[in-house]
Amino acid sequence: MKCPPTSRAEFAQLAMMLEVTAYSKPGNVDRCHDYEDTRLEHFLASVIACRHTLDAVEGGKFGIGEGIYDAVVRTNCHSGGNTHFGAFILLLPLIAGRDIPGALRLIKETTVDDAVLFYRAFAETQVRVIETDGLDVNDPESIEQIRRDGMTLLDVMAYSAPKDMICREWVEGYTLTRRFADRLHDTGGGAGSISPLFIRLMSEEMDTFIAKKFNATIAEEAMAMAQEVQAGRRTVTSMDEECIRRGINPGSLADITIAGIYLALTEGWQWDQ
Repeated sequence: MKCPPTSRAEFAQLAMMLEVTAYSKPGNVDRCHDYEDTRLEHFLASVIACRHTLDAVEGGKFGIGEGIYDAVVRTNCHSGGNTHFGAFILLLPLIAGRDIPGALRLIKETTVDDAVLFYRAFAETQVRVIETDGLDVNDPESIEQIRRDGMTLLDVMAYSAPKDMICREWVEGYTLTRRFADRLHDTGGGAGSISPLFIRLMSEEMDTFIAKKFNATIAEEAMAMAQEVQAGRRTVTSMDEECIRRGINPGSLADITIAGIYLALTEGWQWDQ
């Protein structure tokens, strides 16, 4: 007897679980390798710890800013550091809005208070930011600037979108999330399709987390490696080994993958076929 998810919160948890256990996702934590300070178990612990937040957002008890802050605080319950910050940014509007059009409507309704809570959530994480960004998440003056300028959370995302693909999803209407979900549908089902589609997306889009951690050149090298895999000139294993050796981890694409899986699940995609 099958027991499908009964809520959007459960679909979100399932999406996070399926992403982190998919193998292989070159450079990222998966079922076959960990990082020195962050293990598979840390990701799975976060999946469990965030359930209260997901339920509250689905039930309308939390707005988007409050939901992001609450999720980050709750998933700081272990020593593995930030695991799903970008995923929460993408998932919570989708959960509250039920679909992409609903999410975009709620995003347009975000407030200055949502923006302040987002920055406070940032302060609870170890997420990489570009040091030259004018709104420095490590500078309390940035929150004052947000208040002075009346910046909503959507305004903050639009400000950061040129250098951050997670923010661009809000601004551009979840285009990559939609692309990944559509491709999952096209495969006909099965969690085994997640890894190949992840690598395909990596071959098409430069991961901005890599660019922030290193620079744009390294991010472009990672994209080129994925293109070589797609063309059959390199194995996934060799790419994975090189990414792990060099510390190249496409974390933003992983977050978009989670959102894409979530969207596909809510639309009937069967992960266990």
